Amino acid sequence: MWVPGAGIPSRLTLSAFTRAGRFCVLNSGVVRWKDVPAENFHPQLKPDVGFGKSSSRLYKSRSETKRYVTSPRVAEAVVRMLRGKRKAGQLILECNPGPGVLTRALLESGARVIALESDKNFIPELKSLGDSVNGRLEVIYCDFFKLDPRNRGTVTPPVMTSDMLFQYLGVKAHPWKKGFPLKVVGILPVKTERNTLWKILHDLYSCSSVYKYGRAELNLFISEKECREPSSSFDMYTVKGQLEKQRHRESLEQNLCFIQLTPHRNLFTGTLTPFNYDVFFHMLRQCFMKRNAKLIDHLPSLSPIDAVHILKQIKKHKDVRVIDMYPEDFQRLFETIECSKDDTCKWLYDGFMEDTLA
Repeated sequence: MWVPGAGIPSRLTLSAFTRAGRFCVLNSGVVRWKDVPAENFHPQLKPDVGFGKSSSRLYKSRSETKRYVTSPRVAEAVVRMLRGKRKAGQLILECNPGPGVLTRALLESGARVIALESDKNFIPELKSLGDSVNGRLEVIYCDFFKLDPRNRGTVTPPVMTSDMLFQYLGVKAHPWKKGFPLKVVGILPVKTERNTLWKILHDLYSCSSVYKYGRAELNLFISEKECREPSSSFDMYTVKGQLEKQRHRESLEQNLCFIQLTPHRNLFTGTLTPFNYDVFFHMLRQCFMKRNAKLIDHLPSLSPIDAVHILKQIKKHKDVRVIDMYPEDFQRLFETIECSKDDTCKWLYDGFMEDTLA
């Protein structure tokens, strides 16, 4: 988990995501930070799945830098990932399609596409494309990554609420156990990548925003720098199937990775629920304020329950450090404290969460 100003790394964000759903990782070098083509796109989901070389370009809007897929071969690879074993006709929510290369590939696969575009310059061409596909493409002036702002006030496009969007589309809420017939695909904003990941994580655990309507699947390109840090959660593979070696920091910032996040049906247990998720996040935040410290040194600031007793319950040595903990370890820690019968007061909690999400 990453909280603005808290100095918490992105490792925990994706670790918590891994706890929340099924991950697929597609390694890539899809764009560079300058407005020039980037070569050597080698997407790879598994060692035995290959994709061809292609290039993509980074476009700039007036207000902020944005990234778009402009290679047809990359678009085809993404479509194969999205389609999986399902038949044609699925509903795809595409975030900031820009020039529409991926949009065309999705339409050719038989999907129904809702294009949420935040740059008005691209809308006329996208609508023209929509006129030629018999209603299978709808274009809306909207920024998916700015849905449901914390400080709403008067909401005007491209900023919208998920209720406004889904009511307009006629999409109804689905029970969590039954899934949700909708997939989201897009590239995370450059400048607010970590904050956006944090907001998505918050929405997931609180069952708010798009997750208020069910277990929507998110398919996102994120920078390799953000994706590589949670090494305890998943491995990255090269085209040859070998585990990658660490590359230069600049390279990690330039390359993008494609991740698929499918929330678990059993995400919420009898202990962790949409009503106490903020306590769970508070625990993580407190731990990762000093991630190299021993867990036993953090526990007194989290709970009045005896720290040594807690460690014994989760079967961890007293010298275990925060960075040595896996996502399931944090879940077990939370459940152990939450289910303790020794103390009436289980948590030392200051309600910080509302402030960090503003």
